Amino acid sequence: MSYTYDDQNIFAKILRGEIPNKTVLETEHALAFHDIAPQAPIHVLVIPKGPYVCYDHFAQDASDAEIIGFTRAVGEVCKMMGVEENGFRLIANAGENGVQEVPHLHVHILGGRNLGRMLSRAD
Repeated sequence: MSYTYDDQNIFAKILRGEIPNKTVLETEHALAFHDIAPQAPIHVLVIPKGPYVCYDHFAQDASDAEIIGFTRAVGEVCKMMGVEENGFRLIANAGENGVQEVPHLHVHILGGRNLGRMLSRAD
C-alpha cells in the first residue's frame, strides 16, 4: 500500500510548534505528551517525528534509528509514568476500520486503573 502523509494534521502541527502540548518526553525521534481528552488516569501519546501515517507505514519505511528511537521512547514513557508495575494498554489505531482519528502514527499508553477488556468477545 502507498501512504500519503497529510502535513496539516494536528500532530504535524504539534511537532512544528504551532499547537502547544503538555510534553512528557522529547527525543531525537519521538515526542510524548499527555492526551487532551484522557480516557484513563494515565493517558500519554507517543508519536514519531517522521511523517508516518500508521504503524505499518512506519515499520516498512522508517529507518532503523527511527524505529529504535521511537520504541525506546515508548519504554521510557512507561517507566516515567510508572505503569509497568501494575500493567497498561498500548494502542495504535490504523485506518478507517481501526478508527484512526489523526493520520500520523501515534500510540496511546493508558494506565492507572483496570482498563477492562479491550474488545468484547466475538460470539
